Amino acid sequence: MDVKTIQELRKVSGVGMMECKKALEATGGNVDEALKLLREQGMQVAAKKATRLANEGRVESYIHFNGKMGVLVEVNCETDFVARTDHFIAFCKELAVHIAASSPEYVSSAAVPEEKLAEEKGILLKQLEGSGKPQNIVDKIIEGRITKFYSEVCLLDQLWFHDETLGTVSSVLNSLIGRVGENIIINRFSRFTIGS
Repeated sequence: MDVKTIQELRKVSGVGMMECKKALEATGGNVDEALKLLREQGMQVAAKKATRLANEGRVESYIHFNGKMGVLVEVNCETDFVARTDHFIAFCKELAVHIAASSPEYVSSAAVPEEKLAEEKGILLKQLEGSGKPQNIVDKIIEGRITKFYSEVCLLDQLWFHDETLGTVSSVLNSLIGRVGENIIINRFSRFTIGS
């Protein structure tokens, strides 16, 4: 594997040279496939790290240029060392901008109150009432629309504002976890706008 290709993958992924070399060898030198493999491995790393405590981190802010909207977000990690790395700080800054632009209401689907979810399902059932569709089809439609609802109101389920090709906020977060080797949690956020 030539060094130029390894360096190209390293620049795009932020992963170490040896991991990049292994990923390229596993994918026959295909950079796109190697990047996909590294992301998948990042998710595996994220799952392993998820049980570890994250008591350090950073509170990041973003104030829109006109001063009429702002965001505060708390992102936690395991060590102060990681909290001070460029990757972590850049993620926090980009996340604050994402929240400003995408207006999520909750961090994750688990944070959506049961009554809000029940209300949403009730609205969907009313819309499908009298449609003549079999119950199993109605259930699938509701399941699909609830997934869409989550992608609109839950931060982790939203497409990454800065580059939708990277997938959801959760995917970008898992990639960062794989890169820094620590559990990282988006703990909470507040979005402020004048007059609301």
